[in-house]
Amino acid sequence: MRARDGIARILLLAILLACATPAAAIDPATLASRGSAGIPPCSGCHGASGAGQLMFPRLAGLNAAYMAKQLADFNNGTRINAAMQPIASALSPADRQAMADYYAAMPVPVAAAAPAPAADSPGGLLARRGRWSKGVPACGQCHGPGGVGVGDAFPALAAQPAAYTAAQLHAWQAGTRRNDPIELMRHVAAQLSDSDIQSVADWFAAQPASLAATTTP
Repeated sequence: MRARDGIARILLLAILLACATPAAAIDPATLASRGSAGIPPCSGCHGASGAGQLMFPRLAGLNAAYMAKQLADFNNGTRINAAMQPIASALSPADRQAMADYYAAMPVPVAAAAPAPAADSPGGLLARRGRWSKGVPACGQCHGPGGVGVGDAFPALAAQPAAYTAAQLHAWQAGTRRNDPIELMRHVAAQLSDSDIQSVADWFAAQPASLAATTTP
């Protein structure tokens, strides 16, 4: 009887310890390439190199704090997306930070081989000079030269798929996306026509993702 009681106590202790042990943190590389239980691989939408495709954004080389905030916003409903909300909700805060750090450390993709729109194209002018007659500042004033991104509030626009950038501008315009600082983007997008949006999205899609890529000896 004593032996049984001892075994029972040991089993009970093992169960309690198992319950008290926190779940192991995810491995970002595994989640990115193969997914996890109930979570599809990130590469299925964002590409194996994190360069993005179609309506799915580039993640490689983006600011880690910005990406972590977007995942937190998906989790708490501040940013709405049917695909990303359940994924973000399945990750702990530490997991979300780990994924953000993983993609931030990935090499930025090389710009597309297609010729870039001219600097004086409608999109290029909006990006570099803005449209002050309508109170629209140049995109580069917040997002940096060539749209390479500035800090954790202004993400990189360079080398983002044009379809994704255009979709986000339309979302800002419609008010279905609103997790920006002091609603800056909603004001800007409201002043843009559909052709403006497509032109500026095409211009940024063709820009180098890094300032280093534009530097000559």
